[in-house]
Amino acid sequence: MSLENKVAIVTGAARGIGFAVAKRFVMDGAKVVICDVDDDAGESAADDLKTLGEATYIHANVAERLDVRNLVAETLNAYGEIDILVNNAGIVSGADFLDFEEDEFDRVLSVNLKGVFLCSQAVARHMVETVENGGAPGCIINMSSINAVLAIPTQLAYCVSKGGVSQLTKTAALSLAKHGIRVNAIGPGSIMTDMLSSVNDDPEAKQRLLSRTPMLRVGDPAEIAGVAAFLASEDASYVTGQTIIADGGRMPLNYTVEVPDEE
Repeated sequence: MSLENKVAIVTGAARGIGFAVAKRFVMDGAKVVICDVDDDAGESAADDLKTLGEATYIHANVAERLDVRNLVAETLNAYGEIDILVNNAGIVSGADFLDFEEDEFDRVLSVNLKGVFLCSQAVARHMVETVENGGAPGCIINMSSINAVLAIPTQLAYCVSKGGVSQLTKTAALSLAKHGIRVNAIGPGSIMTDMLSSVNDDPEAKQRLLSRTPMLRVGDPAEIAGVAAFLASEDASYVTGQTIIADGGRMPLNYTVEVPDEE
């Protein structure tokens, strides 16, 4: 098992991509801390994963420095080490550019970008100390998006935050490289999470989504988890500062594809 006895924190892991990553890590042998602000969903997710391996739920708002400090401390108390951090927690807020409220802009960036900074810095400080004491270097994986590059006019703050995550990934990777600590990101395209499930009931929306996806399907959270498992493993030991795009071919496309009619 490629992550056997590793300790991982996955933020925003109560559901969706975060839960899929946490599940894959547990199946690969890791001890996983699920971090979220939804206590009921977080506890339920941890209980589900305990049938497969070792998992713990810890409440933390990644936008709050004290919560992040407690998350790190509680993880170390429980498992004694942090080998992997996955910064997955994120929120969205939609409005046209001219109507977007300042408070909403701040709220989205505080979770999606500031939260990545706070968690990465806190965990990286511990990882550096581990290396200085003769231990193995860890790794950090950030959840970016194709919307770090592509824009949605009604998702100003989300797109800005994901662009920031990509640059934060590069900067942290360069800073931590001398310690052997790797920092990478994943840029998912259209993935079937709760936020996207409504397209199944809207043929026009589904047609529009598939027309920009050469593989003609929506991705599964487990496919993003597979990328995270690779980046967390020794197979990615020479990979740092990168964003791996998993989008079914959308980013290279400069036109739309023909979508067959459903039978």
